[in-house]
Amino acid sequence: MQVSRLLAALLLTSATQAFAADPSYLLVDHSNASLMDKTTAQEVWASKGPAKFYKFYPVKKWGFATDVEGGFDADKNCIITARTTMLPRGVKVDTLVLRPAKSATTFGVQANATVEQCKALAKAKLSDSMDAVRTALLHD
Repeated sequence: MQVSRLLAALLLTSATQAFAADPSYLLVDHSNASLMDKTTAQEVWASKGPAKFYKFYPVKKWGFATDVEGGFDADKNCIITARTTMLPRGVKVDTLVLRPAKSATTFGVQANATVEQCKALAKAKLSDSMDAVRTALLHD
């Protein structure tokens, strides 16, 4: 009886490890709070699915910084700049070192935009910059 319980526990442990989620990267967001919050940036990153390049760029050694800036000009045009940068982690686990490995910047303008339309444009442009960095990493 003891052997069968031990075997069942061993099988359960190995099955859990086989189906474990892909590791997740540290994502640091430095966006303008009126356009993008950290939770939204995390959601955009998570919507991209698992990172297939983590074997070449280990999660413990690399992370990503995002930055969305912009706002409205005098003519009510929403102007957005979104940047995603892959950076090495520092000695402390929760820090990044400013030595970019990959970086992508996207720009967008929407005429006569509302605040909600401007936030949606910011989210779309951040998504585009994340896609560009991920694509570059997959093709290296």
